[in-house]
Amino acid sequence: MSTLDDKTLAELREIAGRYPEKRSGLLPMLHLVQSVQGKVTPEAIEACAEVLDISAAEVSGVATFYTMYKRHGVGDFHVGVCTNTLCAVMGGDAIFARLKEHLDVGNDEVAEKREGDQHTVSLEHVECNAACDYAPVVMVNWEFMDNQTPDGAVEMVEALRTGQEVTSTRGPRLCTWREAERVLAGFPDGRVDEGPAAGPASLAGLEIAREKGWTAPSAPVAETPAVAAPEKGEAQ
Repeated sequence: MSTLDDKTLAELREIAGRYPEKRSGLLPMLHLVQSVQGKVTPEAIEACAEVLDISAAEVSGVATFYTMYKRHGVGDFHVGVCTNTLCAVMGGDAIFARLKEHLDVGNDEVAEKREGDQHTVSLEHVECNAACDYAPVVMVNWEFMDNQTPDGAVEMVEALRTGQEVTSTRGPRLCTWREAERVLAGFPDGRVDEGPAAGPASLAGLEIAREKGWTAPSAPVAETPAVAAPEKGEAQ
């Protein structure tokens, strides 16, 4: 029997009901339990399996496949440094090394909370964040922090630890890990339009196209094949 409260169980059923095949709701359901418990617990796995009428092994297989689902707690602010090829050569490896040293943690670990800190911070190296035009990129609770440097990344995590407001480069003010997980579960926090959605680097191609008058080619219109009228006496 799950130890999740009635409100969370009702929301799990609500998520499952959004889909023609309710098992399609598993990913946002796992985000929801992380918003409540801070990680995917055995109890949460059992609860998801029960709601979806699938086995706990199937739920666990998904929860352990994707790195965004945690089987251990993370910080109030989970910092992910892209160390894929482009970000790495642009400085991502140096940022990750500097933050590991500064926070005194390894990969996917939570830094010790110091006296006077308001929040905890965890650190992880992540694969491509699909923001190569802003390399090197850091994400905090899945929000973009673009064009980072080792010194800038240290200043950012210190601001987060001490409770200062930090705004993502292309998005809203940063919320906590659990708050972000609830949004990913499909329960909006009302801040979807806060902050810019794109920046100059992402729009460079569009600006060039406008200057040169380029437009995308029109999709060809499929012609309906002509059907000959039946001859007199033929079956209709």
